[in-house]
Amino acid sequence: MATESGLPRILVVDDEEAILETMVFTFRGEYEVFTTTAARQGLEMLDKHAPVSVVLSDQRMPDMSGVEFVSEVRERHPSTVRIMLTGFSDAEATIRAINDGHVYAYITKPWEPDQLKQVVRQAVDHHRLSVENEQLLGELRGANVFLTAVMDELDSGAIAVDAEGVIRALNRPVRDYFGLSGDPCGCALPQLLEDQGLEAIGAAALAVAGDEEVSFQDVDVGSNRFRVTSHALASSSGAALGRVIFFREVSHEPLNQEFNERIAELVGAEGSLRPHVLGVREALSALSQQVGASGIVSAGMTQLAERVSRTQTALEQWLDVDDAMAREDYPDAQGLRDRMRIASARWPLGDELPARVLALARSVDEYYDSGEKSRERVL
Repeated sequence: MATESGLPRILVVDDEEAILETMVFTFRGEYEVFTTTAARQGLEMLDKHAPVSVVLSDQRMPDMSGVEFVSEVRERHPSTVRIMLTGFSDAEATIRAINDGHVYAYITKPWEPDQLKQVVRQAVDHHRLSVENEQLLGELRGANVFLTAVMDELDSGAIAVDAEGVIRALNRPVRDYFGLSGDPCGCALPQLLEDQGLEAIGAAALAVAGDEEVSFQDVDVGSNRFRVTSHALASSSGAALGRVIFFREVSHEPLNQEFNERIAELVGAEGSLRPHVLGVREALSALSQQVGASGIVSAGMTQLAERVSRTQTALEQWLDVDDAMAREDYPDAQGLRDRMRIASARWPLGDELPARVLALARSVDEYYDSGEKSRERVL
């Protein structure tokens, strides 16, 4: 969640100053980073600087264990996403904390910087989505007249049930996902899902609705995978009104993970970049075919397809510019600069470009200014 500085806030708690300094350096410019060596001071900082999107905590600290700390964080700031930094010997306690619902993820020391960044980025996104869901639910509590219209605009499927489990509203994505017809309002949710052959969805919905420690369950329905979550509804006096159960299509996530790994390969490549670009271009072509062949229509799959397409354009532009600089005597300098700008605009990581691409951009700028260039490839 963005703050006054425009950056999400993260808190790092570790009794090793060197690790805190590394964290500040790693996330500088991307997040507003707070650090402390003491768990209890960390709790005070959370209260003072709320909202904090993510907390990263060491497991072994002198005044309080990491598991105890994240449990307290969960009580005070339940929306703050919690990540454990752990050594191999602490794995059992950390896994227990994850199973208890206290921890979103854990990172084993020593970690890879790219892995750390990716996990924290996903945690920040998770926090943002959770906050948005809570804000949306707050609006829905006082707007029953507009409930169905608002729910239809959600990317996720949503079913609102009363305290007895009777369906009071559901949105268009749910109807589309599960092929529901007619008006199921007034039906018991378990019975409706059973009638549609969706017992697995019903079991997941009951699990997340009946156990506050279970934040979500993933369920496969045909070729689709859905993430089922639940949020309680209460009146201003605290009386239970029912629940909204969300069904988010997440079939794209394994493919999205592969995409991110390919992009990380380019950013971290050493030496000649061209073989990596050619390899990633081929991998993205195959990934694009997988997305198309899946037949899955969802916001996540559509966004992934667009990211793949835009990245393919960036790679082609880089290769073409590098070829023109090496093969042609006097290529159009302005055209080359324009193509580099197009590539940068379509690159998924913004200014985080491979070193050889930055060198190619400098070479193009120098040619634009002087009219002279080398015939050697840069990539």
